[in-house]
Order: sequence, then C-alpha cells, then structure tokens
Amino acid sequence: METLTIERDLDLTEIINGEEVVSPSPFRKHQKITKRLNRIIDRHVEAKGLGELYFSPLDVILEEGINRLQPDILFIRKENVAIEQDWIRGVPDMVCEIVSHGTYKMDMVVKRGLYEKYKVPEYWIVVPELDAIEILTLDNDIYKTHSIAEIEGVVTSKVIEGLQVNIKDIFED
Repeated sequence: METLTIERDLDLTEIINGEEVVSPSPFRKHQKITKRLNRIIDRHVEAKGLGELYFSPLDVILEEGINRLQPDILFIRKENVAIEQDWIRGVPDMVCEIVSHGTYKMDMVVKRGLYEKYKVPEYWIVVPELDAIEILTLDNDIYKTHSIAEIEGVVTSKVIEGLQVNIKDIFED
C-alpha cells in the first residue's frame, strides 16, 4: 500500500511569536458555522463589490517567520488587494475566529493580542457554546466592542460597509 503525503498548501501549522503551533482540524459544528457566516458575508461583499472574503486554511503572514496565522474567515477591502499574493502578506481588514473549548485561550487572548498588535481593523469572535458573536474594532490601537449579540439579535460590521448578521442565521439548526 502506498502512503499519501499532504502537500504544504494544506498545512494547518501556524507560527505564533516565532513558534510553530499545529492545530487539529475543526469539528463539524465549527465548519457549519464557518460555512453559514462565509455565505452571508460573501453574498454581501460580492453584491456591493467591496473586496474579497477568504476562509481557512489560508496563511496570513503578519511578520515573516514570526507570526503566520490562519483565521477562520478574513476579509480584504478592494483597496487593500496588494496583500493578496501566494498567501496573504499583510494585514487583512477583518479576521474572524470561531472559538472552541480547545482554542479559547489562543483565540481570546493570544490571537486577539496579535491582531491588535498588527492593527487588524476588525476582529470577530464567534462563541458557539453561547450562540454569541462579538465584533471588536480598533479605538486608539486598542480593541473595543463595536457590536455584540448573544442568542438573538444582529451584529453589524464597521469595516464591511452595510453588513448586518442576524445571529439566529448562524447558530440555529
């Protein structure tokens, strides 16, 4: 029997503060939420001609060899397309992380700190266990809550013009 190897372009390794971190593949629920969010955001972005939406795995190189992350979803305004290369080389306009028990500290503390450090304008934190979405935006280089909803309600983006997401469309089965 021949052994198959996975090429580097399917690698789930991130580099965080110079150290390689390998994450397991996401659970089905995580993927379902990613799909729903991606569908809603992408339809809006396409209809308005605002830029490009991508989903993981896709490397975002914030600093070569130091910080290379793979956010679950990311958005790049059409004015910022120069960072779209083999991977994303620079700061996206929006990143989204879907938090699980195993990634809580990484997403809520470590990645939040890195996205803030590199001045990613908007950071979405999706918490499936709470049916919650919080959207953070930079205010004097520090993340502040721009929009939040739990169980019901609508979140709005500051970066993706006119985007409103009813969280029931994301979490309801």
